[in-house]
Amino acid sequence: MLIRMELAQVVGRNVQRLRTAAGISLADLAAAGGISKTTLHGIEQGQGNPTLSTLWALATALKASLGELLEAPASTVEVVRAGDSRPQVEGDAVSARLLHRIRLRGTVEVYDIAVAQSGQHSDAHLPGVEECLVVTRGRLTTGPADSPTDLAEGDSIRFDAAHPHLYRGRSARNRAVLLMVHPES
Repeated sequence: MLIRMELAQVVGRNVQRLRTAAGISLADLAAAGGISKTTLHGIEQGQGNPTLSTLWALATALKASLGELLEAPASTVEVVRAGDSRPQVEGDAVSARLLHRIRLRGTVEVYDIAVAQSGQHSDAHLPGVEECLVVTRGRLTTGPADSPTDLAEGDSIRFDAAHPHLYRGRSARNRAVLLMVHPES
């Protein structure tokens, strides 16, 4: 029973998150899924016990996979240190170490940034926007404003940028590559 209750809560949070990100009202999603608003509200509150066909209908209406409804989202912050053991492959001239996997439906913007020691607070971006940063020189403090992370050269971080976040250089010259991942609009 505990596992079923935990799954109901995961499904509820996922349905609500995906519905909000898609800009769909509760009434519109309920109609598209062929269920009542009351039933959908119960599902989103983690109190429902939807059938597989109901979950498929909701996934289809949300343009999501069934797995996106069933699986708990990954942590919103993932830090990889320069010395961490990660999957790596070797070629004749290139050695590649996997830092992060980012699932996409949208656009990626790539920036070369310099970060001063004075620091900068950034307001929340639109829902679904993620940032992935790799420090190429110096040391930085960055990430969600309520739990920033200190990074050194070669470290990387990925986080949900739909919350306030910050950047602060920790040495005289700080540079990084920043990927801003925007969901499909």
